[in-house]
Amino acid sequence: MAETKILAFVCNWCSYGGADNAGGMRLKYPADVRLVRVMCSGRIDPVFIIKAFERGADGVIVSGCHPGDCHYTAGNYHARRRFAVFRELMIFMGIDPRRVTFSWVSASEGGKWRDVVSETVERVRALGPFEGYRGLTGRQHG
Repeated sequence: MAETKILAFVCNWCSYGGADNAGGMRLKYPADVRLVRVMCSGRIDPVFIIKAFERGADGVIVSGCHPGDCHYTAGNYHARRRFAVFRELMIFMGIDPRRVTFSWVSASEGGKWRDVVSETVERVRALGPFEGYRGLTGRQHG
């Protein structure tokens, strides 16, 4: 089975720590995810998600601090509002919203990070490879 390509945009202060915690605890989960560490989930522009699909991702995870725990006070609230609006744009563009996971994971939640990754990979594998941009860009991804 070909590897499912998942790109995860993770908050530096919480979700990246949760991913590191999962590794430190030697928790097993699919290796299909590549991390992009950002300072805050509130700084993730929806264009980043669209570009991930354009460049060959089959799915995307956006993960930040729990509401009320943002290092920058309200960044995760901005991310949550932005994602709610972006979901409608994804549908309009033909991107199945099940390909994108939005989650809150703290630095101490290695087990939760494992679960988010495992559930996302399983769901995206069931959907199959994302082919939506192949015809539009004329490029082959691999």
